[in-house]
Amino acid sequence: QVQLVESGGGLVQTGGSLRLSCVASGGINSYVMGWFRQAPGKEREFVGYISKGGVIRRYIDPVKGRFTISRDNAKNTVYLQMNTLKPDDTAVYYCAAGDLLAESQDRYNTWGQGTQVTVSL
Repeated sequence: QVQLVESGGGLVQTGGSLRLSCVASGGINSYVMGWFRQAPGKEREFVGYISKGGVIRRYIDPVKGRFTISRDNAKNTVYLQMNTLKPDDTAVYYCAAGDLLAESQDRYNTWGQGTQVTVSL
C-alpha cells in the first residue's frame, strides 16, 4: 500500500492560483486518485478524481472550470491545479488512492495528511 504526501498549500489572495502535489511512495498506475477538502467546521467533501490512465476526470460543480487534476504516473505524482481561487476554497486538501471511480470517501483506502489552503479576501 502506498503512502501519500501532499504539498503546495499556502496563503493566496482571491483570484490567485496554487498547484498542489501528491507524491506517492510507490507506483500509482493501478489507482484512481481523488482530491478531497475539509473546510473549517464542515465535513470533508469530494473535490474531484482522475482515472488510472488519466482519461476520465470528474469535479464538483463549485470547482469546474477552475480546478484541474492531472497525474504523472512515471513520477508517482498527482496534481491539483487551482485557479481563480475564492475564500470558499479555504480548506485542508487531501489526496487519496482508491480502486474505483467514486466520490465516496469510503471507496478510498489510502490518504495523505493534508495540506492547508487559505484564500484571503
